[in-house]
Amino acid sequence: MEEETKFYFNKTFYLLNRKQYMANINVKESVFISLDSLRANKLRTFLTLLGIIIGVMTVISVVSIISGLNRFVETKLFNFGSNDFFVSKAPSIVTSLKEWQELRKRKNIKYEDYKYVAEHCNSCMYVGAKVNSNGKVKYGENYLESVNITGQTENDNFILGELKIVNGRLFTKSDISEKKQFVIIGWDIKEHLFKGRDPIGKWVWIRNFKFRIIGVAEKRGKVLGRSQDNFVKIPITTFFKKFGKMGRSVSITVHTESLRDMEDAQEEIRQILRARRHVKPKNDDDFAIETQQTFLDFYKKTTATMYLVMIIISSISLLVGSIVIMNIMLVSVAERVKEIGLRKAVGARRKDILFQFLIESITLSMVGGSVGILIGFVLAKIVSVTTGFPSAVELWSVIIGIVIATIVGLISGIYPANKAAKLDPVEALRS
Repeated sequence: MEEETKFYFNKTFYLLNRKQYMANINVKESVFISLDSLRANKLRTFLTLLGIIIGVMTVISVVSIISGLNRFVETKLFNFGSNDFFVSKAPSIVTSLKEWQELRKRKNIKYEDYKYVAEHCNSCMYVGAKVNSNGKVKYGENYLESVNITGQTENDNFILGELKIVNGRLFTKSDISEKKQFVIIGWDIKEHLFKGRDPIGKWVWIRNFKFRIIGVAEKRGKVLGRSQDNFVKIPITTFFKKFGKMGRSVSITVHTESLRDMEDAQEEIRQILRARRHVKPKNDDDFAIETQQTFLDFYKKTTATMYLVMIIISSISLLVGSIVIMNIMLVSVAERVKEIGLRKAVGARRKDILFQFLIESITLSMVGGSVGILIGFVLAKIVSVTTGFPSAVELWSVIIGIVIATIVGLISGIYPANKAAKLDPVEALRS
């Protein structure tokens, strides 16, 4: 306490001796006094700013991650065409165990259902079918576990995002009808099993069956930390021949020429499948039709929840931080009573004292806000690197962080500054 008081007296007389102290200290001097105070009491400064740092850090890190996800969603995650949709036994997004248990009871969508839909859907431009499994893929002594194995039709090369080939070719209609033992491999398979060699024409083991490589897909990278290149694609007819149909449900994929056709196609397929699956008029569909909008709606709900959590956490932290700053400013006023009395004695007005302490409070808060912004960006980048979640720095989030820190500092400093401004100079000098 004595060292703090001595610090402020030395600062006051230093300014007087330099003839820069003219009763009303300007903004620059107030900021310098605040920064000197921060340096003089490092531990107290850290504890004072902790709440502000956490609050602003939360805002910046969450906004950075969500902004990165928004850009990613727009360009990659939902890259299948706006006129595409797919039909499956159950929706891709299940939010409860009870719902999942109920969905498991539904009848599988069969390959014959796909062929019937392809034949009778007048609004559909392309109709395909997919079925998925996973297993080990091996070439020589090299192998990869848990590789995604997809059986598909030739039309699936152009539905729900075009499959781009960098070497070789895509499946043809004859590959499907003749049940060829051909395979298109993802980039991870090429890199891990062939290590720089050309894989075209080579034979790989998928589970216990040999397949000849006819194509290598373009590298896709990672989505939320998970590789999108750890896959092999084979003709769907070959898939059923080698791995069996029992217990497997097919996903029907559809591409239409326009959004209007897509709506008509969904209704056509709904009626076709309800009739084939003998769904009563009063009952709901026992299958799911999903579009790009299905995932976008879920994504918006998820990010809205993240924003709500961010607001709650940052609000609590900022409230605590503002209370701490106010208390520290009250302590500062108590330590600097004689300095305030001296300033008033040489002509400082009430608003000059008020202005000085408000500036100091705002400076204190903005230092915490600046540290919080920096840590928030670093934290977002660490999360991005370690988990694969994309992040993006947004200028508006930095501005929000600065504004929040300024407002907190202003509100926290009003009461202590007002208390300092009301001090009687005679009583202050006597204390």
